Amino acid sequence: MAGNHGIHKWKWVIFFLSPSLIGLLVFMVGPLLYSLRLTLYDWNLLSDPVYVGLDNFKDLYHDAEFWASFKHTLTYIAIYTPSVLALALGVSLLLNRPLRGVAFFRAVSFVPVVSSWVVVSLMWKWIFNPRYGLLNYALAQIGITGPNWLFDPDTALYAIIIAGIWKDIGFITVMFLSGLQGIDESYYEAAKIDGAQMLQRLRHITLPLLTPTTFFALIISLINSFQVFEQAWLMPEDYARTGTSVVVEQIVNYAFRYNRMGYAAAMSWVLFAAIFAITIVQIRLQKRWVHYDL
Repeated sequence: MAGNHGIHKWKWVIFFLSPSLIGLLVFMVGPLLYSLRLTLYDWNLLSDPVYVGLDNFKDLYHDAEFWASFKHTLTYIAIYTPSVLALALGVSLLLNRPLRGVAFFRAVSFVPVVSSWVVVSLMWKWIFNPRYGLLNYALAQIGITGPNWLFDPDTALYAIIIAGIWKDIGFITVMFLSGLQGIDESYYEAAKIDGAQMLQRLRHITLPLLTPTTFFALIISLINSFQVFEQAWLMPEDYARTGTSVVVEQIVNYAFRYNRMGYAAAMSWVLFAAIFAITIVQIRLQKRWVHYDL
């Protein structure tokens, strides 16, 4: 009877999960496996796929343009990730204080997150404009001649990184705010009784107890930055794109501009392998610095 009851229960579990399972299989697992198969073919979307084995990966290994885009992506990650985490932590510490109008400022901090990249790109293209942009005007007021930003291949990538950081700070701030509000006040009360100052409480209570949130924010930031695309596609001028091409942009170009679906699929799997490897390394390293209690 117990066995029949267990089977009966699992039937209902599967029944209620089936819409999500079907969606997962049709829109996630199916395309994922199909793209893996596609890496072994040369297909231009119009004719029948031609089996080429591992040739797509061999070509990718010698593709200087792809590795340049990979380097740009890694540069984006190296600057974006620590910057967005540090700035979001600072903003969340301010917004966690009982200040007047703090709810308004919390809402304002999230506005860039829900803004379209098209709108954000137009705004930042104006800010970065070397002739009439706000940023170079502000730099000129303190005697600094601003660069050409999005018009120069050497600086366009940094302009894109700044815009990406500005847009995503609010998202990471929400994570840190939830982490801060989950810290038991008794820790701070005990520290105050022992005479701990604000910076000491921050160093020995807040930051250690925020490490689970920091770890989660780090993983999300790394995955997002590996998949950077919209700003690199929308913001730079055409003659500056040599300095800003990123991996996802290359995937889109080879899939839908050059009609090399197999080659684009191979790029996608290299990107997936990089994200997977970084995530595994971070999960293994978390034991050394993530604290779930004091």
